Amino acid sequence: MWVLFLDKAEIFCFPLASYNSSKGTKSRVGSLPQAFQFCLMEPPKENTRRLYQVWKGNNKFLYGGRAVFGPDAASLILTVFLIGGPAIAFCIKMLLITRKEDPCYSYPVLIGGVVLTVVDFIFLVLTSVRDPGIIARNSQPPESEEAVDSTTSSLEWVNNKIANVKLPKIKEIKVNGQIVKVKFCETCLLYRPPRASHCSICNNCVQKFDHHCPWVGQCIARRNYRCFIWFITTSTVLCIYVFMFSWINFVRKGGPFWSIMSDDILSVVLIIYCFVAVWFVGGLTFFHFYLICTNQTTYENFRYRYDKKENPFNKGIWSNFQEVFFSKIPPSAIHFRAWVSADDGMINDAEENGTFLSSKGKFDIEMGGKLGTDGGMKLPSILQNLDYSGLEDSLKMKGGDAAVDPLFFAAGQELRISHKTCKGTVALIAAQIDQSALPHPFSPTIRDGIIRTLLETTIYRAIARRLVYT
Repeated sequence: MWVLFLDKAEIFCFPLASYNSSKGTKSRVGSLPQAFQFCLMEPPKENTRRLYQVWKGNNKFLYGGRAVFGPDAASLILTVFLIGGPAIAFCIKMLLITRKEDPCYSYPVLIGGVVLTVVDFIFLVLTSVRDPGIIARNSQPPESEEAVDSTTSSLEWVNNKIANVKLPKIKEIKVNGQIVKVKFCETCLLYRPPRASHCSICNNCVQKFDHHCPWVGQCIARRNYRCFIWFITTSTVLCIYVFMFSWINFVRKGGPFWSIMSDDILSVVLIIYCFVAVWFVGGLTFFHFYLICTNQTTYENFRYRYDKKENPFNKGIWSNFQEVFFSKIPPSAIHFRAWVSADDGMINDAEENGTFLSSKGKFDIEMGGKLGTDGGMKLPSILQNLDYSGLEDSLKMKGGDAAVDPLFFAAGQELRISHKTCKGTVALIAAQIDQSALPHPFSPTIRDGIIRTLLETTIYRAIARRLVYT
């Protein structure tokens, strides 16, 4: 059977043969690669687990790793009670008024309260269950690029437990012509991208870290900040809405003040509750809109990052709003449902913006962000003799250079990948096939032939076509 693989304007066809041991005959079995990952006929069984099951952070996962929570996700119950309790009480109150008084007034108010409550809960859930922008950690530190100098203060070096490896704690990169310092994270074994920080509660480095919110039980960062803004905004509007119509209900009764209070205790409680709550959630909303206007994060603002110097990320009020509300949310840098080795927790197919990143890949923020696999997983023997010169020639003809911009450079920046990196990527794919991914009756010769056919046709050409840009 021939399998068609569509890659933009091109269609690749390749045969895939398997061996039926019971009948002693060969049969054709198709397997379609999707986004450079194999849709395997059966998952690895021996010594492999899903990435979320061995994740070293403090996150909690539901639905097989599809929902990512912080370690304090139980606080969501309190948040739901604090929002839903008054909102439901208000809706019940309006429903009772509908039966006794003018429905033309109470029905629209009731519908408005229900809609605001539902929308508020939707944004709460979207904020809590989404990966906020967790950065894939390395399984080992990058190789030392600095000569060991005995005169250098120990405070200037990372306190590494690995012998003969010395890394500077801080490196400097340029952002919009200004120097920005990035720190080495000794927990995740990587240099944090600009604006990223390590959350001590979740135990992860997070892109564009804003803060860890206990009310939603999640870090607020690059991928869920928009939903968080809409959540606190709708919460503020809901507070004002309930306060306003509870006050109207109170005033419409008429009569002595104390008499009305004794007759309508629920409206009085809702008025007091919403009046107090709106100062907190409303103040938080206005504070974050100020941060959006100046393109700051809460983390940066609390540390006075830009009080004495210009903010290199500030693009102007309108552009800052566009960045938060109208820009495309980047895909998750980590595929938590990926199969990984239970021994070393190696990430087989973590994905960032369409590229595969090995957990042992190394980012060098001072050397153009080159990604390599040196010191990473061993290249399978069947790949050592493959001809990669074709991809190298393609790179030279297209004017590409041997560099891959890592996730902490500007979003949408063109990706360029060297033949060496492609070789490492192909090695990761081959390793997945090697680890019990193919049915057991395959002989080594047939298995190697299948892998070679796949890699030399579809995957090899697809990587060259999709990841090499001018």
